[in-house]
Amino acid sequence: MSERGPAPRRAAATVALARFLATTRAEGPGLRTAVWVQGCAVRCVGCFNPHLWSFRGGDEVAPADLVRRVLDAPTEGLTLLGGEPFDQAAPLAEVAAGVRDAGRSVMTFSGYTYARLRAAVDAGRDDVAALLAATDLLVAGPFEADRIDRQRPWVGSTNQEFVLLDDRFPDLLDEVSGSPDRVEITVDATGRIAVNGWAEADALDELLASVSRPQPARHGVIGWPDRA
Repeated sequence: MSERGPAPRRAAATVALARFLATTRAEGPGLRTAVWVQGCAVRCVGCFNPHLWSFRGGDEVAPADLVRRVLDAPTEGLTLLGGEPFDQAAPLAEVAAGVRDAGRSVMTFSGYTYARLRAAVDAGRDDVAALLAATDLLVAGPFEADRIDRQRPWVGSTNQEFVLLDDRFPDLLDEVSGSPDRVEITVDATGRIAVNGWAEADALDELLASVSRPQPARHGVIGWPDRA
């Protein structure tokens, strides 16, 4: 786990987009649009998205274009995952602000602790400050494989914290305790299986085995267990 602050990504005027999911109920409260970004300097041991660590790859998307894609989906808000959103905080702050200006909520996952993000702001990182300011609900902290969280939805390990940055979700902290996780499996016309949400390895294997399509390679499964 890195103890450094967020790492600004090259070509920071655009978002390095790894995956866009127009609608989901597995990546935060309510019906949401989920965006996974490419690149992560945190690189948690046990991360199930190591293919999103490299800062090479992904589709370069202008923030305004990504805002339009999000608002075209009939959802209540946007969830930012990765990869590490705060490693490309500047363009994602534009995206998050545009989505919130349209009246929708923004939830952001990060492998950095909230204290580390605040320290970056205090050190002059205006981009980090801007993304925090445009986020309603932050899930912060690295995934720790020896501290699996079986009580709260959306997070992978017990050290990860929910941080309410405004009053958009006033009762959320009470509601998440003991709430079940949700896993979504989709199979496209070619037989490719995509998974998002959170599940332990044995449960995920059982779910995939029950799908009457060829199983994907592990690296083709999106979203477990490191949400950031």
